[in-house]
Amino acid sequence: MFARVEHIEPDYKRDWYHITLLLLSVPTQPVTWILRGAYIEGEAFTMGGVPMRLELVPKTPIKTDAPPSPGQTDGKKTSSKAGTVIPFKKPSA
Repeated sequence: MFARVEHIEPDYKRDWYHITLLLLSVPTQPVTWILRGAYIEGEAFTMGGVPMRLELVPKTPIKTDAPPSPGQTDGKKTSSKAGTVIPFKKPSA
């Protein structure tokens, strides 16, 4: 499961935090978990008997040396024939 951390705020108990995550599923779902600081730092824990661990997903750099798209050469746009739009027609019943 993948999620994005939206917000972290301290709980009234020492070393515990409310961490709001946006679960990156379809559809996305916001959840708030109450976790110890060590769990946020990556220590394993269980939730309902299911082992869990928060882990940072490293950012993937965007490649900038991609070949030019059709209609472009050396960053300059060249004129090309416009595409044809084909409308979707629902079949009659």
